[in-house]
Amino acid sequence: MSTDQAKEISATGVTVDVGDATTRYLLYGLLPSWFVPGVADWVMHRRTRIEETAGTKESLIHSLMMAEVGIPIALTLRYEVNPLLLSVQLGGAAVHEATALWDVRTAVESAREVKPIEQHIHSFLESLPFGALASLMCLHADQVKSLLRGGRGDPDAWRLVPRRRPLSRGYLAGIAAAIGTCVLLPYGEELLRCVRTGRRNRKNEKNARGDAARRCAARSGKGR
Repeated sequence: MSTDQAKEISATGVTVDVGDATTRYLLYGLLPSWFVPGVADWVMHRRTRIEETAGTKESLIHSLMMAEVGIPIALTLRYEVNPLLLSVQLGGAAVHEATALWDVRTAVESAREVKPIEQHIHSFLESLPFGALASLMCLHADQVKSLLRGGRGDPDAWRLVPRRRPLSRGYLAGIAAAIGTCVLLPYGEELLRCVRTGRRNRKNEKNARGDAARRCAARSGKGR
């Protein structure tokens, strides 16, 4: 986009660099906002008592989905976008979508009620990765073309290349703190809660079977 075109779309007449604006949107808008539906989803799991219904299986699926999204994000924050990184991002988005279907199926087949508001939260969690990926592909159209050509002629196409302009330590520390507070802490608590409840339920079932066996043996003894 030329400078004149940028001025035309600017309400104040100040020159707008679309690449810089999109980068700021990804770093300070889309990525931080991602944590909001993540925490909201955890709240819904807690309200519907996931530990008593779908249990550890669904909680582990949640951990898997976070890894499918988290790994591409971590790589993108540290390395240049190239065919290798684009492949990781595209693969992560596709696998995340498939796992999301598995997640909902697991919840629905259990006794846990997936309410409309939770389904709406899921729509954000599923669409945000595609929005981020689309923006990155627009920013790096040359690397998309390189990927479509199989990286031919680019010696760095299939290796991780550190960012030429590294993100500040402050920003990376902030994102790491947000991940710990909004992702690792709540979903770690969820998994721990599910594991503990599962163990307690299995113990109770074992005790119940033992009591039933003893009662049966006692009745058999009296019958003699």
